[in-house]
Amino acid sequence: MASLLDKAKDFVADNLAGVPKPEGSVTDVDLKDVNRDSVEYLAKVSVTNPYGHAIPICEINFTIHSGGREIGKGKIPDPGSLKAKDMTVLDVPIVVPYSILFNLARDVGADWDIDYLLEIGLSIDLPVLGDFTIPVTSKGEIKLPTFKDYF
Repeated sequence: MASLLDKAKDFVADNLAGVPKPEGSVTDVDLKDVNRDSVEYLAKVSVTNPYGHAIPICEINFTIHSGGREIGKGKIPDPGSLKAKDMTVLDVPIVVPYSILFNLARDVGADWDIDYLLEIGLSIDLPVLGDFTIPVTSKGEIKLPTFKDYF
């Protein structure tokens, strides 16, 4: 009986391995807002849905690292759904407090930008597969605001 269950598990695993899954990528990270205590950036995440029906997104988790340190993280509950057989662009706002930016003075002082690693996890609920997280990772540079950004 145990060998029959093992064969069934292997059969299901082999067949699900070939099932297409939604995929995502970060297309842009731009300055959104500057205020007295933080800088807010907006990451645009493009996600393609290969299925013929919309898929609800349970939540978006993200962390942003710079200089080997975590400088921001957050969670967006229930951000909507992925369009059927189409690409959906999601907006992920990232808030970075100035207190953290001052700790990155060496990196910032060299070229007035932050070298970052952005890790995003899109949690979706697929009907057959169950809960599934689409990992999206991006490296790049974020320009810091200057005085002209304030005025």
